[in-house]
Amino acid sequence: MKLTKNQTTEQTLAAMYRATARRHPVTITYIKADGTETLRTIELADIRTTKAGDIILRAADRQTGELRTFRLDRIQAYTIHRTAYTVALPETGAPARALPATSSPAAVVAYELGRDDRPARRQLTPAA
Repeated sequence: MKLTKNQTTEQTLAAMYRATARRHPVTITYIKADGTETLRTIELADIRTTKAGDIILRAADRQTGELRTFRLDRIQAYTIHRTAYTVALPETGAPARALPATSSPAAVVAYELGRDDRPARRQLTPAA
């Protein structure tokens, strides 16, 4: 088990990239937004940076089988396993859902909640 407090952010991020590339699940000790601690085994699908500058991990949660988002800075400890992925990850090439035609508060809330399940609309390409 690696404690993130004993590593730089770059070291933790590099470990997550290696796990993603090798398709190895990761068990994390994670602090939720409400401050509670949880233990999850995840299968990484994507690593992104938010507009606010936070590094987020998009991963399938083995407990629920759903795609979740985890902030890198909230991971307290992690273990990378040598086994293979078991959860079917969503198709990354699927088109994003369109903006709701109605502007009712319920439709907007449903749209915003569904945003986590949509793939990224742009892909970064290396500079020439």
